[in-house]
Amino acid sequence: MRKFLIVMTPIFVLGLGIAGFIILQATQPKPEKTEAPVLRPVTLAVATVRQEPTTLLVQTQGTIESQTEIDLIPQVSGRIVHVAPAFAGGGIFKANETLIQIESEDYEFAVTQAEARVADAELVLAQEEARAAVARKQWDWDEITDKPTDLALKVPHVAQARANLASAKAQLDRAKLDLARTRISVPFSGRVREKSAGVGQYVSVGTRLGRVFSTEVVEVRLPLTDEEFTELNVPVAYAASDYETAPKVALKSQLAGRSHRWEGRIVRTDAAIDQDTRLLHAIAQIRDPYGAGGSNGTPLPVGLFVTGEIEGRTLENALIIPRAALRGKDQVYVVRDDNTLTIRTVDVVSANEDRVILASGVSAGEKIVTSPVRNAREGMAVETLESRAEAPKVAEAVN
Repeated sequence: MRKFLIVMTPIFVLGLGIAGFIILQATQPKPEKTEAPVLRPVTLAVATVRQEPTTLLVQTQGTIESQTEIDLIPQVSGRIVHVAPAFAGGGIFKANETLIQIESEDYEFAVTQAEARVADAELVLAQEEARAAVARKQWDWDEITDKPTDLALKVPHVAQARANLASAKAQLDRAKLDLARTRISVPFSGRVREKSAGVGQYVSVGTRLGRVFSTEVVEVRLPLTDEEFTELNVPVAYAASDYETAPKVALKSQLAGRSHRWEGRIVRTDAAIDQDTRLLHAIAQIRDPYGAGGSNGTPLPVGLFVTGEIEGRTLENALIIPRAALRGKDQVYVVRDDNTLTIRTVDVVSANEDRVILASGVSAGEKIVTSPVRNAREGMAVETLESRAEAPKVAEAVN
């Protein structure tokens, strides 16, 4: 009996557990059936694709440089006796204005001595010509039938006297040139970048007196990628034949807390591609940057970092969309007439921070999404909210 109880007790407990599980399953209330919620369409801001003639604008950057910047170096030696007030750091001077005067007395003496040598040579020449004339008459009077020699007619004497006179005059011209060189000036209007000499200083030929640059014309080298260069309407080895017909460029920068804009022209491109950056540079010129070429009275100073917008080629049927509508490099989201989303690949011609110009991929009048979209997929249901900020107008041509 004891063995029977030992064997049957576990079986009895297991049976009770199974029976309880069956009873619980039978009496458990069934879960209520609920229908899956219907997803609401995503509301998106859209803009309309526009098609119109467009002039491409290539944006690049560079630093303003003077077209002409030189060191002042004397061609004669002497003591500096005068320095113009304009010859100071930042000083403004006019073309051919005397900036430095070197002591000239020694050179004036040299001119006087050279003039005396010229007078002596002229006297000797006159004497020799007179002797030659007498010699010719003497041979004619003697009625000698044999032809006289040049020596007898004093021809070599006259030639030597004339050569001596020419040499004396050349020495006089040299003395006058040295005297003129005591007055140091430059043939352009400009400003002084650096001064390194003063009154009383003795300078010799080759001494560096300072550095000046021209304010008549400034230049800026604008780097261009191969894609940007294709947007310009210029050949690779370009050199403008006329400044007024060259491509326009607008230069913008912040100066003294205000935004300024200057206008220039692309006058040429580099002859070779930069070996370090693999870029080709276009050179823009701005005439009279400290005067008429300034921005409402604000000059375009040398050394200023500027952003350039270059007028490129004109597209007659360009497709224009806002910059926010471009996804990645070449995709846009288009809303179809049935309010579903489709993803398109487009051909981008040009892009800046405001707008993108396309060659193909969308059609004029189509609605493209400008707002952010998470987990966008083909055929996704959407609702459109017309973007208040339409695609920005194409920048007007640079005046």
